[in-house]
Amino acid sequence: MDHERSVAELKQTVQTFCEDRDWDQFHDAKELAIGMCTEAGELLQHFRFLSREQISELFENSEKMEMISSELADVLFFALRFSQLYNIDLSKALRDKISKNALKYPIEKSKGCNLKYSDL
Repeated sequence: MDHERSVAELKQTVQTFCEDRDWDQFHDAKELAIGMCTEAGELLQHFRFLSREQISELFENSEKMEMISSELADVLFFALRFSQLYNIDLSKALRDKISKNALKYPIEKSKGCNLKYSDL
């Protein structure tokens, strides 16, 4: 369950997994960023060309849900590994980003609107 493990614990799990396999040599910033994009693309494949109704049906299919969850976990794995290797505090980074986005997307201008901040 999400509430059972901290981000730090998840980063430690990923670190141990990679160190046990001697993967540090393969994990520089470029390779991890490529891995994250590759896995995000694999996640996207499950939704490509589908209508909203078809996407909703995916989440009702346990086999499809498992495949989607697995791809999302791959994306998270790379994000955790990147942040672990390069000492990025993900919790702080997310809080900072949300604060910045709150300024770019004030509720009164952006509620119910999908425009980019520069077009609000």
